[in-house]
Amino acid sequence: MNKTRVVVVDDQNISRGFFEMYVRAAKDYELVAGLRSAQSSLDYVEENEVDLLIMDVMMADGIDGLSAATLIKQKHPEIKIILTTSTSETSWEEKAREAGIESFWYKEYDEHGLLEIMERTMNGESVYPQDVPNVPFGKITRADLTDRELEIIRELTASMTNEEIAEKLQISVNTVKRHIQNIMEKTGFESRLDLAMSAKSQGLVVNDQDRLDLS
Repeated sequence: MNKTRVVVVDDQNISRGFFEMYVRAAKDYELVAGLRSAQSSLDYVEENEVDLLIMDVMMADGIDGLSAATLIKQKHPEIKIILTTSTSETSWEEKAREAGIESFWYKEYDEHGLLEIMERTMNGESVYPQDVPNVPFGKITRADLTDRELEIIRELTASMTNEEIAEKLQISVNTVKRHIQNIMEKTGFESRLDLAMSAKSQGLVVNDQDRLDLS
């Protein structure tokens, strides 16, 4: 039986090495490449046969993983893709689904192991987390924040003003202020700067501009 040809894409040596180790240890899989950038994966799939791509979302050089995976799916729908991230940003799941990406795996928070996700994906399943990552944040956890509150925090990490947030989210400035106040009361942070910096450093949310700016 032919082995599944796997490409691992991650610009962090430790994560990439971890993925490569798992693939090499799995009897039905063959590691055909370990790549340090999403851009290199675009080039690789044009010249080589690949069955499964395991790719990190955040990349520091070139195009980000989500954008690259979307482009690969458009040109090579037969290649199965598992997107991974060490952050707890959940908005990427919807974008990945829309792009036809089979599976999404949180490195730090998923209860399922990578090999299980690989096998289920290759067996035709689309594997996405059923629950949001249970990440401590201030006095609460991520699950205690509403989708709207997470949207507000996401924009705060991009240093947006209340007016800019209101315009982007199509809500009033007073509503933005009320949400920020509620978030600070919930979490215990004393300033919006502390709130934003903590959210960013912990990877609680990632503004899309930050994802694209890293590339």
